[in-house]
Amino acid sequence: MVGRKRFFLYFYLANFLALSGCAGNPPTSLGQFAACPDSPNCVSTQATDEKHAIDPIPFPGTKAEAKKRLLTIIHSLPRTRVVEDKPDYLHVEFTSRILRFIDDTEFFLGVTDRMIHFRSASRLGHSDLGANRQRMETIRERFISSSPAIKP
Repeated sequence: MVGRKRFFLYFYLANFLALSGCAGNPPTSLGQFAACPDSPNCVSTQATDEKHAIDPIPFPGTKAEAKKRLLTIIHSLPRTRVVEDKPDYLHVEFTSRILRFIDDTEFFLGVTDRMIHFRSASRLGHSDLGANRQRMETIRERFISSSPAIKP
């Protein structure tokens, strides 16, 4: 019986250490709208290559109204944490359900072009199996469908 308890103790400890290591550290380039790396785990409205490029989200009305709508959508998504909230900038962490990987997403609300630009990238790993792109398309769809002046 003691051997079995020791096995489970080591098993849980190993899993805890493995899972807690998946968070990684935030990139130092946050707030600078850095280019996506070569890996496929990043999308950006500023990217020009097909693998990373994604369209920005148009917004009607004021920047404050758009930001309020965007925050409502972000808070409706699971495992989400707003890390930084400035008048024209948001840094949001999205955490995966099982392995607890963190994706850093930055939103910039442009006044002159009336677009929400964003960059979403995984902190660790090479591929995210399209999770960042899918999440950003979901946010776009919800934003557009909640905006009376925007027709999809």
